[in-house]
Amino acid sequence: MKQGTAEASHAGVKDAAYDLFQDALMNGQLRPGQMVSQRALVDMLNLSIGALRELLPRLQAEGLVSVLPQRGILIPAIDLSMIRNTFQMRAALEREAVIHAVREMSDAVLESQRKLHTDIVEAVKKAPTAELLARGQEIDTGFHNLLISATDNELLRNAYNINAIRMRLIKLDRIRLNETVLPEAFADHLAVIDAIQERDRIAAIDAMDKHVRNARNRALQL
Repeated sequence: MKQGTAEASHAGVKDAAYDLFQDALMNGQLRPGQMVSQRALVDMLNLSIGALRELLPRLQAEGLVSVLPQRGILIPAIDLSMIRNTFQMRAALEREAVIHAVREMSDAVLESQRKLHTDIVEAVKKAPTAELLARGQEIDTGFHNLLISATDNELLRNAYNINAIRMRLIKLDRIRLNETVLPEAFADHLAVIDAIQERDRIAAIDAMDKHVRNARNRALQL
């Protein structure tokens, strides 16, 4: 096997291990505040001990675990400090994303997002089924991912993706889109869309800041 091919294969294995760790967080196998041994994590993720030891420095650098000698691997708890720090990072990254969107995002893309939002809000008002709320969550995530991806800035995207893992943990623990939260959150989204479409940089930043602040306050109330 050529060196480049071997390196790519190795990188793929490491990325797969990272994805397995994320999945364990999202499906509840690993819980915030949990202490787990290396052996238990190896068995849970179906990894070799070598693969886990290669993965741990990345997880530590991203703040997703703390390795405590002679004790184990700690999954950080969702506390007030984590919530505040995570939302502050989110606000900074999404502020930059809306500035770029004001300059570059097309009206056609914005109108498509507007329709997705208004359609799901009307449907949820009529019959807030679990399927509709799940679809609403997809639209919510997709909107923010669209803004971040449109920057075409790999460093910004990577920082956002790392922070998004913590955001998803907070949402699983503290925030669920329901028939009350979804219309409120999507009204914030529509205000962001309006300001971007009007090419009003200050209004777009203010609308996104308000949206992130509202989401943070919902998390802090619980």
